[in-house]
Amino acid sequence: MKNSVKKLPDSKIEIEIEISPEEFERYYQRAVSEVGKEVKIKGFRPGHIPRDVLEKEIGQDKILAQAAQKAIEENYVRAILDNNLEVISKPVIEVLKLAPKNPLIFKAKTTVLPEIKLPDCKKIASSVKKEKKPVKEEEIREAIKWLQKSRTKLVALNREARKGDFVEIEHQSPQVEKGEKKKDSFVLGQGHFIPGFEGKLEGMKSGEERDFSLNVPKDYFLNELAGKEISFKVKMKSVFKMELPEVNDRFAQSLGEFKDLESLKKNIEEGLNMEKERETKEKLRGEILEKIVNSMEWNIPKDLIETEKERLFNEFEQSFSRNPQISFQDYLNKAKKSEEEIKESFLEPAQRNIKSFLVLRKIAEEEKIETNDQEVNREIDQILKKYPDPKTAEKELDLERLKQYTKERIINEKTFQLLEKFSREA
Repeated sequence: MKNSVKKLPDSKIEIEIEISPEEFERYYQRAVSEVGKEVKIKGFRPGHIPRDVLEKEIGQDKILAQAAQKAIEENYVRAILDNNLEVISKPVIEVLKLAPKNPLIFKAKTTVLPEIKLPDCKKIASSVKKEKKPVKEEEIREAIKWLQKSRTKLVALNREARKGDFVEIEHQSPQVEKGEKKKDSFVLGQGHFIPGFEGKLEGMKSGEERDFSLNVPKDYFLNELAGKEISFKVKMKSVFKMELPEVNDRFAQSLGEFKDLESLKKNIEEGLNMEKERETKEKLRGEILEKIVNSMEWNIPKDLIETEKERLFNEFEQSFSRNPQISFQDYLNKAKKSEEEIKESFLEPAQRNIKSFLVLRKIAEEEKIETNDQEVNREIDQILKKYPDPKTAEKELDLERLKQYTKERIINEKTFQLLEKFSREA
């Protein structure tokens, strides 16, 4: 096989491939064998029909076409690998020459990843300063308050419900979810129901039922309820007083292996510091990458943009399958948008993703950032450990795709670490 690559505008290429008569003859013989197994000719067993009889019976053109199809499929892939091309679209094939005892010549037009020229990334990275966010005492107090609330003791009350009590209710409305009876539990005044709903519950005792109606505000976020009068039937199941534990050494000891309250505070401070460092790192990486991307001129192939838009759209659509409360079609109806409009809304994030991918990939290439099987396998082992049954997960997962994803993630992490190093040198 001989091949040559010609560059075209907009990251497109044209590959011309020539398969010698001798090599194409082998594809022709394969086609004769495959077609012969499918054809029935009186006096011959399928798969044992002589070539000349088969050619006469079904025509040489049909065999040539099948031989050419196989030859084109296999040699196109060979040409891609031989030339280290990274194609991102299906090829458009044009057969230039196809005849018995002649070379097969064809052209394949396709799109490849665009070539980009990086700016001075070290200079750009050094212009971005890493923020320092010390942990404040107020943040530690808020964390302890959250822990305190999580250990709240509920004490049943035999009195009317008041604002701030923890209540359990059953409620239904003929205008909401087809009148289906619902159960809810929340702090009265903090349940975030339709405005006015929780006020109607004040003064109710356990076991008491109450019917009432509410006028829903016109700007309410659920369009099907906005501006309407809605009737409710509510039963108060339970009323509780919330008793918070006292924050002291005993409280700290009840949360784990903490000697006293001070050791708990220190542990919280360390955790908050780690979280702030993670947020600071992510923000720093984002700013560096954004500055590099914005300093470059871009001409992204339409095929690549459309592919990424499609991927983002599919992820968005699939997210509704995990949400039993609303289907994708319901979302479209409420948003009053078509699938195409939603897909088009992903144009900007698609372009941003592509630019970031190309920049990180190019930096890694120029800086010779690589990974090895040991690093990849170690990461995969950590991923598999998160599954209840790692061996079953290993069988169900596409390990090749997981390896490729992990490899890319490790290289991206190393690339970001390099950019961070440049930033610290500023």
